[in-house]
Amino acid sequence: MEKKIDFNMDRAAIETIPLDDSVDRRELFGGMDQNLLNIEDLLGVTIIQRSDGLLIKDGQGAVDGAPAGHEAAERVHRAAAILKEMVETVRKGEVLDQQKAGYITDLAESGISYSRQAESSHLDKEIICFTHDGKPLRPKTIGQKEYVKTIRNKDIVFGIGPAGTGKTYIAVAMAVQAFKNKDVQKIILARPAVEAGERLGFLPGDLQEKVDPYLRPLYDALYDVLGRESALRLKEKEIIEVVPLAYMRGRTLDNSFIILDEAQNTTPEQMKMFLTRMGFGSKVVVTGDITQIDLPRGKKSGLIEARKVLRDVEDIGFCYLKEVDVVRHQLVKKVISAYDKYYRAHPPAEEEEK
Repeated sequence: MEKKIDFNMDRAAIETIPLDDSVDRRELFGGMDQNLLNIEDLLGVTIIQRSDGLLIKDGQGAVDGAPAGHEAAERVHRAAAILKEMVETVRKGEVLDQQKAGYITDLAESGISYSRQAESSHLDKEIICFTHDGKPLRPKTIGQKEYVKTIRNKDIVFGIGPAGTGKTYIAVAMAVQAFKNKDVQKIILARPAVEAGERLGFLPGDLQEKVDPYLRPLYDALYDVLGRESALRLKEKEIIEVVPLAYMRGRTLDNSFIILDEAQNTTPEQMKMFLTRMGFGSKVVVTGDITQIDLPRGKKSGLIEARKVLRDVEDIGFCYLKEVDVVRHQLVKKVISAYDKYYRAHPPAEEEEK
């Protein structure tokens, strides 16, 4: 059960947060005090650094000594709640980078405590795998942790969410770990590409070279986890395959970890074809963003149809990542939020009619 942050406490217009030597201020404040500046910009408060801690007051024209309005006190209290979460995170020894600071802020603004959520889900103890240079890969959000858990427990998993939530990267990391554990013998990464006709004809090279640019995100994830040399060596041995979706037709894939990326751009027929390639001892992960469908007008998305057709099938899991799970630059969240807000007010069908 989610722990909610109580915003119905004393509505003081000024709040203080004590800081002792157990809190690394450089970690808490961020480079150039960026964490504090972000909170000030978000909530319209002023955060003053003192020797014994932080003082937070309304930054939107409140006069010292004047009675504080409810909105001003609310802003101050929300800022204090976010900072307390960050202090607790730093005190536990966690790295408070820009992504985590933004995630803590987003959760706190929804009334959810990051520290309590992380503790109850053991987020900081979860390791997906180690990269080629020994760096541990961990889920960075509660949504990602649930995604990892679903992949471990289900034979077919659909990871659906906006750009930047780690859908593909986590799936590739899980595939690499399954291979290292000898749970599977092959890793197969597929992605729909535009047809090999006029759109690709102007590109140099054979068909594989023409479609490789469309598979680049999969290569990038592989190189990051395995290292370029190891990934290319396994690819030469055909232990790892990175292929266009069309190359999957007619195959039966046993003892394989199979990933279909950008699944929102499959047709229902292609989705059915892909899912029925699964053989014994295999695991399938399908990733996609239903807000970025590039199919021609009139074509239905196989991912959207699969949600309706397969949602009650046992051993198939659906994991929905959200805007709060975005682990790219903070502006990515703002872009996604702006588009969502615009499309809610101006549905695409309405825009086309205009």
